[in-house]
Amino acid sequence: MSPTLRRRKSAETAAPAVETPSGPSGGTAVAVPEPAAPEPAVPEPAGPEPAAPEPAATSRRLLAHSMPVLLVQAAHPRQAVLTAGGLAVAAALSGRSGREVWLVLATVLVGQAILGWFNDLVDRRRDAARLPQDGRSGKPIADGYLDPGTVWFALTCAVLLVVPLSVQNGVTAGAAYLASVAVGMLGNVVLRQGWLSWLPWAVAYGLYPFFLSYGGWGGATEGSPPQWSMVALAALLGAGVHVLCALPGLVADHEDGLRHLPLRIALRIGATRLLVLAIGWVAACLVGLLLVGSSVGLSR
Repeated sequence: MSPTLRRRKSAETAAPAVETPSGPSGGTAVAVPEPAAPEPAVPEPAGPEPAAPEPAATSRRLLAHSMPVLLVQAAHPRQAVLTAGGLAVAAALSGRSGREVWLVLATVLVGQAILGWFNDLVDRRRDAARLPQDGRSGKPIADGYLDPGTVWFALTCAVLLVVPLSVQNGVTAGAAYLASVAVGMLGNVVLRQGWLSWLPWAVAYGLYPFFLSYGGWGGATEGSPPQWSMVALAALLGAGVHVLCALPGLVADHEDGLRHLPLRIALRIGATRLLVLAIGWVAACLVGLLLVGSSVGLSR
């Protein structure tokens, strides 16, 4: 076989032809190439995966929703620290020893926590009904982060703690402070919706000079009665503090139908003027307490 025929034979073997039937007139079979195989589909790249939360942000969120932090938040910590700090400073200015000052601070902090928890427990349904669009009112009980049963348990433990702390200041002093806490809790249930809403605050603050004047160290410590001018100024201070504490909730209280004294005054003169008057009232009472305390002292 010649080389030309050998190359033609090998080409026909490598690419076989597919014969098609001849037409009516006959003819030679035509080689039809086989269709190429379809290319495999390439999957489109997936979109970017959502970024995982940062560990620091997660830790902060877990800490903010932990039970101790929520309990502190529900205890109205700002008001508690200011009241306890003010009474501790007053005890120091009256000449009390360092351990007695710390005892006053601890006693009042626990008592204020009781009042704060009780207030949020009483108002939890009304606060929950007024949740803003983001579902956060700043009150853990109303927001659903803190179970009311947990708060009642903490409040009961605090009551069991504040009684021996109060008595450690002296029997008479402890009785005066426990009476102020009881009046504050009673004021959260009655009188708060009418024009006598200031009365529980005035009575509770008016008992503070008795707590400081009769206070000391140990259950048997007895002191002297306070100056009546100090009692009157403390009661006026309590009324002013009530107005300051009521100002942030005036709109909600008005929509809920409450008519306590700060709201009645604000409807007549406006909330801004009431704020200025309340700040001036509280400042004048504090200055009066300092002047009377420095001139005639706390006790008679």
